[in-house]
Amino acid sequence: MTNHWVDIKNADVILVMGGNAAEAHPCGFKWVTEAKAHNKAKLVVVDPRFTRTASVADYYVATRTGTDIVFLGAIVNYLLTNDKIQHEYVRNYTDMPFIVREDFAFNDGIYSGYDEAAGKYSDKSSWNYEIGEDGYAKVDPTLGHPRCVYQLMKKHYSRYTTEMVEKICGVAPAQFQKVAEALASTAVPGRAGTILYALGWTHHSTGAQTIRLGAMVQLLLGNMGIAGGGMNALRGHSNIQGLTDLGLMSNLLPGYMTLPNEAEQDFDAYIKARAPQALRPNQLSYWSNYKKFHVSFMKSWWGDAATPENNFAFDYLPKLDKPYDLLQAIELMNQGKMNGYICQGFNVLASAPNKAKVQAGLSKLKFLVVMDPLETETAEFWKSHGEFHDVDPASIQTEVFRLPTTCFAEERGSLVSSSRVLQWHWQGAEPPGKARSDIEIMSALFLRMKGAYQKDGGKFPDPILNLTWNYARPHSPTPEELAMEFNGKALADVLDPKDPTKVLAKKGEQLAGFAQLRDDGSTASGCWIFAGSWTQVGNQMGRRDNSDPTGIGNTLNWAWAWPANRRVLYNRASCDTQGKPFDPTRKLIGWNGTSWGGADVPDFKVDENPVGGMNPFIMNAEGVARFFARGMMNEGPFPEHYEPFENPVGKNLMHPNNPRAISNPGARVFPDDRKQMGTAAEFPIVATTYRLTEHFHTWTKHARLNAIIQPEQFVEIGEAHAKTIGVVAGDHVKVTSKRGHIIAKCIVTKRIKALKIDGKETFTIGIPIHFGFKGLTKPGYLTNTLTPVVGDGNSQTPEFKSFLVKVEKA
Repeated sequence: MTNHWVDIKNADVILVMGGNAAEAHPCGFKWVTEAKAHNKAKLVVVDPRFTRTASVADYYVATRTGTDIVFLGAIVNYLLTNDKIQHEYVRNYTDMPFIVREDFAFNDGIYSGYDEAAGKYSDKSSWNYEIGEDGYAKVDPTLGHPRCVYQLMKKHYSRYTTEMVEKICGVAPAQFQKVAEALASTAVPGRAGTILYALGWTHHSTGAQTIRLGAMVQLLLGNMGIAGGGMNALRGHSNIQGLTDLGLMSNLLPGYMTLPNEAEQDFDAYIKARAPQALRPNQLSYWSNYKKFHVSFMKSWWGDAATPENNFAFDYLPKLDKPYDLLQAIELMNQGKMNGYICQGFNVLASAPNKAKVQAGLSKLKFLVVMDPLETETAEFWKSHGEFHDVDPASIQTEVFRLPTTCFAEERGSLVSSSRVLQWHWQGAEPPGKARSDIEIMSALFLRMKGAYQKDGGKFPDPILNLTWNYARPHSPTPEELAMEFNGKALADVLDPKDPTKVLAKKGEQLAGFAQLRDDGSTASGCWIFAGSWTQVGNQMGRRDNSDPTGIGNTLNWAWAWPANRRVLYNRASCDTQGKPFDPTRKLIGWNGTSWGGADVPDFKVDENPVGGMNPFIMNAEGVARFFARGMMNEGPFPEHYEPFENPVGKNLMHPNNPRAISNPGARVFPDDRKQMGTAAEFPIVATTYRLTEHFHTWTKHARLNAIIQPEQFVEIGEAHAKTIGVVAGDHVKVTSKRGHIIAKCIVTKRIKALKIDGKETFTIGIPIHFGFKGLTKPGYLTNTLTPVVGDGNSQTPEFKSFLVKVEKA
């Protein structure tokens, strides 16, 4: 979240799109009801299903899954065409005036730099600004230059009309108009609008670009950085936010730093590529401090072994030849190129697309380690469970090790909420039997591996042998020790750069924040954005003072939020160029003549006079927010509609004559997976997956009460669709995709309407994800038997939310 849960109460308009907060985030949804009750906020829901969120909305619009870029693109067109934008904000705080390179082009769905033979963008150099002789990006404050971002963007989205919304999304112009008008009402300083989204946006092959386009709408309206505004991602479960913060994706390091690529063997070049210098005068470009974050991280991991002479152990880091995400791992299993897999707190057989491919991959492993408190489907992938999982155990030679772990209530430590709040929790129970914490298990694995290297040697054992492990009990580090390590400490006295006689932190002390990190090896920090969470004063995450002196919802003494305990990111953008709040009734911060301050921690240089021209988006080299993403996205600098890889249309109606532009040209699809894609001729029904309030993923089917209130797998089918296949509520249906089938009871409902797509009636079904062949619920099929193996072009998140099936009475 750029803002936070409580801040939703400050909104005047709330758009829920790509999520179902009332059911998937019922506690957080309280703040939506607060906004409606006390702020007279309007709740707008755009979703393929009439959800419980929709049931309390002021306005609901049914749309086709996988087409949200068309809907949002038309919103952008509406706002620009009707001059419903926050002019002062857009002109000063975004890249609208920036001039784009002359060789940048967009033709029939494809941007410049596309390599037809390779099937991807191999040259993104044209996706950039024009740079002057002074090294700064050229701008046109009048916004009149034909290649300024404003003009390019206006032209790009002029194609996204209400007619295209009707043809592609199935949304009537009058319905669209009401949503557009509601959002446009917040383009003035006295009103605020927020967008809440979740996996309904991320689980698409264009998910990241959909989210970008939502943020672009918010920027046009001046809704970023203000109270009641923002782009608010509702994270799926605990501790997904903390997982990403700590870099548990295959290409990340903690704090959203990235691993080097194979070509990046030079340390200085690696740092330079990630520490951009300002593209306009007097801009902060805070990522220019990347070396401080990186060196402090390396000192945290390798201590005395990380020195200036060896570039702080840069050679210890793997250099990636390609992404090693989940889909890549399963592909490597199937190719026989992976020997073992550690599945920690993850039910991969149930959670990854195309269950048959996952099953085949697991069957080719030499060993599989499952760390989980429950008996998962993954742990028993080798065992036959009848029609729901029909396998021959004798043909599977994979050795499976099951290591029982503790549950969250049997541990203490920190969790990070969607609001970026690190909140400490305490242990509530002892674990049963031989269960151990993940920390203990990982420690035991590491110490045994280290012992093996010490005994037998190896080609390059240094990263293992030199890893810092200075815990009081090496086999069982405490959460407190780890939390202090993430925060960071001074390895030598940290001096004030403005006054070298002043010591900011003595050697051995915990650091007060990431501003104290140094790039000379004198500081260590396991995760720079967590610096400040456990200071010399103590555990800031354990604080429980919920006082809110301004009433705006910022409880700065309740736990601790990254970064720097800031609750609303980019909050400098809530003020005009003179430092005065656009909306004094919702003031977050302001300039008092000598410094910035207010109800939040300023997301800005605290003593920077606003007349100096430093802009609010301090992480960007431009100093402003980007409509034009430059080379940072894999499918282009402006979000463009591409159909799901399985779609009912068979073409991209935005580019009907270009087969290359049907689906995301920047997405990675393995050859065998492409062959497993179905067509509308054989599979005419659109399917989407979703979650139930009563279950948490595939966990709570092991809990008796949850199994009682949602006991059995089902498929949700619209009334008109049910008539065409001759089923009534309670009948069993067989749902088949190119990859397999499931059989389940059907619920016939008014909640999913047929949509007219390009003149043709199109049916959608909804399938909950929670059921399987283990647990206390009635045995069922895994939903991901049906889903295709293709990921978002940037994050590789699978396209669970839009695929094709055939539905028939079982």
